[in-house]
Amino acid sequence: MPVLFPNWHRVTPGVRHMLLGTLFFSAMTVFAKFAGERLPTMELVLARVLVTLVMSWWAIRRLGINPWGNDKKLLLLRGFAGFMGLSCYFYAINHLPLADATVIQFCNPMLAAIIAAFALKERLRGLDVFATLFSMTGVVLVAQPSFLFSSGVPLDPIAVLVGVVGAIFSAISYVVIRRLGSTEHHMVVVLYFPLVTGPASLPLLAVEGIVLPQGIEWLLLLGIGLAAQLGQIEITKGFKLETAGRASSVTYLQIVLAYTWGVLFFGEYPNAISIVGALLVVLGVFSLTRSPQS
Repeated sequence: MPVLFPNWHRVTPGVRHMLLGTLFFSAMTVFAKFAGERLPTMELVLARVLVTLVMSWWAIRRLGINPWGNDKKLLLLRGFAGFMGLSCYFYAINHLPLADATVIQFCNPMLAAIIAAFALKERLRGLDVFATLFSMTGVVLVAQPSFLFSSGVPLDPIAVLVGVVGAIFSAISYVVIRRLGSTEHHMVVVLYFPLVTGPASLPLLAVEGIVLPQGIEWLLLLGIGLAAQLGQIEITKGFKLETAGRASSVTYLQIVLAYTWGVLFFGEYPNAISIVGALLVVLGVFSLTRSPQS
């Protein structure tokens, strides 16, 4: 990481964890894209949460931590909000152009900052607002949603509503993680996501139908779970050390990485507008790394 960021030692610890988590989650999307060529979506989701469940439970038992935590209501809310956010996001992806679904989902950092300002009484500083708005502008240019960049394709209003609901639940999940940082071990917070998402995913998987993985698909499923687990741990640590709005804004970098992997692995080349948007995202993240820790 110091090779990629020469001033890595000057980056605040919370932002460091968020950057690492974003890299892991980006790797997870590459594994999921390859595996998703044949396997159903909910099977990928279940693979993710099963690996997370096993690794989280093992780590918690090894550390001698109470797996059920202290604030069970908030922990369950974290799991439920995460499940709803993920489910709505997948629904939007399957019923909207990917660019539209992506830009809607990535509205959650601003939503998280707004919710945290009321729920956690967190102060929005000028540089935080600037970096967030800068990054959101970049995301819009990268995603190029059809409701801003005319494509002549009407959007399903129900799918748009579901996508917005998913972004709201994702923002709620971020804020709850931030709130739980003062009372819960980060591994307990991570554990509650698969505890809720796993059982909730089974009915949807039954509807889609199970496809038996073959050959390298087993490794791809394992990679999805491992990358997601490491990403979740780093993201959770990041939210414990940074305000919800600042921490969640770092995840915009995943959009830039997604376009990079698209060129390298899938032959997907962005246009000039996307490149400008990617630069704005990078500049926004850079502004966050230069901001003093709260």
